[in-house]
Amino acid sequence: MSQDDRWRLQHILDAAHEAMALAQSQSRDALSTDRKLALSLCHLLTIIGEAARYVSDAERDLHPQVPWRKMVGLRDRVVHRYFDTNLDTLWQIVQEDLPELVSALEDLLPPLDVTEEVAAP
Repeated sequence: MSQDDRWRLQHILDAAHEAMALAQSQSRDALSTDRKLALSLCHLLTIIGEAARYVSDAERDLHPQVPWRKMVGLRDRVVHRYFDTNLDTLWQIVQEDLPELVSALEDLLPPLDVTEEVAAP
């Protein structure tokens, strides 16, 4: 795995963990009333999609179980159709899809050696 791919996969994993943590003590109804929560989750999903966009084709081909296109497509919807974000869909992604994504990424991402320095691309 290239350093660039490792870096991007770690960004996806970190953003997914953060989104799940933000939503953990919340309810679906909170998305309708807490604009900061909704915007934060949208931003984290944008990070996931942007990082996924730049994972190499070679790495993507090795892991077809990861929904690469879905992540990138979601990012495009959140960024370009921000005014039309369906909060039910957003909540479902955070509650159902992200835990599966985290599990898949944790399986494929090699543990980071604490002596290894991962430089940003």
